[in-house]
Amino acid sequence: MPEIAKRIMVDPAIKGGKPVVSGTRVPVDVILGHLAAGDSVETVAAEYGVTRDDVLAVLAYAAELASHEEIRVGR
Repeated sequence: MPEIAKRIMVDPAIKGGKPVVSGTRVPVDVILGHLAAGDSVETVAAEYGVTRDDVLAVLAYAAELASHEEIRVGR
């Protein structure tokens, strides 16, 4: 299956096609949730058996998605 971003892949057979860290079954949203809750990069990496670079790739992926987000404020 192709990577959709550096270290992030989607495979319909893994987690229903949710984005995961490449080579794992660890969903991107789970890592983001732990970081948002205040867990450190190192703690998340150790907890899920991924590398620090994997966690940073998840953040980069989320930043890329957010950069395309457009929110319209009604008048």
